[in-house]
Amino acid sequence: MEFPNDLKYTEEHEWVRVEDNIATIGITDFAQSELGELVYVEVESVGEELEQNAEFGTVEAVKTTSELYMPIAGKIIEFNEALDDTKGDNPTLINDSPYGEGWIIKIEISDPSELDGLMSAEEYQKLVGTD
Repeated sequence: MEFPNDLKYTEEHEWVRVEDNIATIGITDFAQSELGELVYVEVESVGEELEQNAEFGTVEAVKTTSELYMPIAGKIIEFNEALDDTKGDNPTLINDSPYGEGWIIKIEISDPSELDGLMSAEEYQKLVGTD
């Protein structure tokens, strides 16, 4: 199981990669392994400004559905088209590459100081009990 050191993590199992004022967000390797094979990803909040911890979408696996939460506040500027059922329709990219091709959204960061409250890779590993 992977825990890249260049990412920040949440207790809800999202990860954040920051480049300038843009953050890429997805779910962790741990989360996708717990959910199993993903069959659908829904994000209807593109273009919206959402607060930290607000729900921005859902992921659906064969036996369960899980909400997705904003790790930090921001405006959603992009949904990964490869996951979208009207475009690429390949949600298993999250299972195959949770930190690469399987990213979910990109946002314009509203408050960069919120990143300070997120976990490091080491802290997240301890949370999920794989350290």
